[in-house]
Amino acid sequence: MSISSQSDLVSAEISPHEFSQLWRASRRESLGRAWYKFSRNPLSLIGAGTVLFVIILAVFAPYIAPYPEHVKPFTDFANASNPPSSSHWFGTDEIGRDILSRIIFGYRFSLTMGLVVLSIVVPVGVFLGLVAGYFQHTWFDTIIMRITDIFLAVPPLILALSVASILERNLLNSMLAVCLTWWPWYTRLVYGITTGLRNEFFVTSAEITGASKFHILFREILPNCISPVFTKMSLDMGWVIIIGASLSFVGLGVQPPNPDLGTMVAAGRRYLPDEWWMSVFPALAIVLVVLGFNLFGDGLRDLFAAENS
Repeated sequence: MSISSQSDLVSAEISPHEFSQLWRASRRESLGRAWYKFSRNPLSLIGAGTVLFVIILAVFAPYIAPYPEHVKPFTDFANASNPPSSSHWFGTDEIGRDILSRIIFGYRFSLTMGLVVLSIVVPVGVFLGLVAGYFQHTWFDTIIMRITDIFLAVPPLILALSVASILERNLLNSMLAVCLTWWPWYTRLVYGITTGLRNEFFVTSAEITGASKFHILFREILPNCISPVFTKMSLDMGWVIIIGASLSFVGLGVQPPNPDLGTMVAAGRRYLPDEWWMSVFPALAIVLVVLGFNLFGDGLRDLFAAENS
C-alpha cells in the first residue's frame, strides 16, 4: 500500500468530530508548553503580573480609586499639599486632590495612548513592509523605503514634539503625532523579514501554483512575521507611554484637569524638593508600567525564540 493510500485510509477513519477533538487537544498541549516556557522566567511573570495589575487599575478605576471625584474639577485647599498619610497614601497636590486616585485614572490615558497608537501604526507598518519586501527592487520598494528612511532619521520624540506643537493640544492630536513617528519601525522590521522569505520554497511553490499576490502576502509570509511583531508591540507599549507622558510633560498632550501622569510630574516639579510626593509618585507610576511591559516583552521574545530554535 502506498503512502498516499495509507494517509487517505487514516483520514477516512477519523470523523470530523474526532479531528476537532484532536486539534483542540493539540492546541491545549501547545499552549501548555508555551506557558511552561514563559513561566520559567521569573522576570517575565513579574512583568505579566505588573501589566495585568495596571490594566485592572485602569479598567476599574472608578471603583478602586479612594477619591474618584478628585479627577474632575475639584479643589480642597484645606487639605492642599498634605504629605502621604493613612487618608491619602500618596499625599495631595497643591489644590488638595488625592494623588493616588489621579494616578489610577492616569493609567487610563497612558494605556489608551499605547493601544490606539499601536492599533494604527502596526497595520500600516506591516502592510507597507510586506509590499516593499515582496516587490523588492521595484518602485514600490524605492518609494516606501526611502520615505521610511527619512522618518527613521529623525528621533521619534523630536518628531512627535514638532508635530504636536503645531496641532491643538489634546490627547487625540498627541496620539496622531506619535503615530506619525512610529509606523516606520514596523515597516523596517517586516521589510527585513519579507525580503528573507520571498525566495523560500513555500513562497516559490505558491507562486508556481498560481496563488494571488494577496494570498502570498497575507497567508504565506505574514504568519511568519507575527511573532516578532507581537514581541515588538509589547516592548513598544512602554516606549509609546513614555513619549505620551513626555508630550504631556511639556504641555502638548492631555490637558488639565485630566489626570495624566506626565502632566502630574510637570505640575509637581515646581514644588521640589519640599513637596516631593507630587512628582515622585506619578514618575514611579510611569516607571512601573514601562518596566512591566518591557519585562513582559522580554519574556515573549525568549518564548518565540525558543519555539523557533
